[in-house]
Amino acid sequence: MKFSTACADLLAQLGVVSRVASTRSAVQALSGVQLSALSSGAELRATDMEVGLRVPLKADVEREGTVVLPARLMLDVARSLPGTDASFELRPAEQDVEVVSGAATFHIRTLRAEDFPPLPEPGGENVVAVPAAAFVATINRVARSASRDETRPILTGILVSASGDELRMVATDSYRLSVKETKLEAPLEGGFEANVPARALQELARIAQGADADTLTVSVRSNQIVFEIGGDVLSSRLIDGQFPNYRQLLPDAFEHELTLTSGELTEVVRRVSLMAQKNAPLRLQFQEGELTVSAQTPDVGEAREMLPVPFAGEPFEIGFNPEFLRDGLESADGGDLVLKLISPLRPGLIESADGSGFLYLIMPIRLNV
Repeated sequence: MKFSTACADLLAQLGVVSRVASTRSAVQALSGVQLSALSSGAELRATDMEVGLRVPLKADVEREGTVVLPARLMLDVARSLPGTDASFELRPAEQDVEVVSGAATFHIRTLRAEDFPPLPEPGGENVVAVPAAAFVATINRVARSASRDETRPILTGILVSASGDELRMVATDSYRLSVKETKLEAPLEGGFEANVPARALQELARIAQGADADTLTVSVRSNQIVFEIGGDVLSSRLIDGQFPNYRQLLPDAFEHELTLTSGELTEVVRRVSLMAQKNAPLRLQFQEGELTVSAQTPDVGEAREMLPVPFAGEPFEIGFNPEFLRDGLESADGGDLVLKLISPLRPGLIESADGSGFLYLIMPIRLNV
């Protein structure tokens, strides 16, 4: 294997692909990045067995071949290269790759190439092309509600369904629930429903934002999903099991429905949350025409702020996890929102007032008076 490439391209693509390389596996090759030099150019690959990523690398290839090199070390080397271009050459006898850039030369030992698994190819029977911008925007509205608790793997995913002119994503960690239904400009040819690890979709969103492509291709198999955008291919296993029926979690009716300015309430919550530390709740006290947001942490301090709201009826106070409430308000994405409440011990609901199909259900915290 022998090829040369621009240092800037190498660093950019290594920065993307190395995020997927494993940091915990006992298989050393999974901590590496696979470099494949082909007559058509070069490609970088990484996987942790759950998520896999392939990205192209512009290169002049003299001799074809494939090697696996430590991902973290390669990224550090790429950052430090002094020249504008770098050459890579496999030295089989030494079991290393010689990297030359400017006056600098590195010899980097290879990892066992046979331990690096093949990555699934895009395509197949069920392939759906979706607008990239709409797909990414929908991911960003719901991803924060997915669970990080690996003991309940079904909740670490985002339920993605697409058919006709609608794209829907649902995520929940059992303390809050996000739903975003996005209307597409044109009906899709085909459709799918899959529970995709949130981590894979968040990585896809990062890749898509740097890709110059309007369309994202989705290939769905029995236990895998493959996304292709702008030459990058991200694959992920699907999560087995039945995702919760989110519609059963939504209350049928609410006692109070308040239309509020999203930005104003979000800023108040951000400020007052500074004093909600050590698992202290954020308190929302409603009375005629006003809302008081407060927080208190012993040995730290307290804060409160009042803002006018169109509230009428018997006063009541409800508590929320400050981070979860802030996530919901920020995900509402500006403009006006509708805050729906029942009682201090029943969940609250945040909806976009513009009918954009976003809702966020949040469980309350029982307050000590």
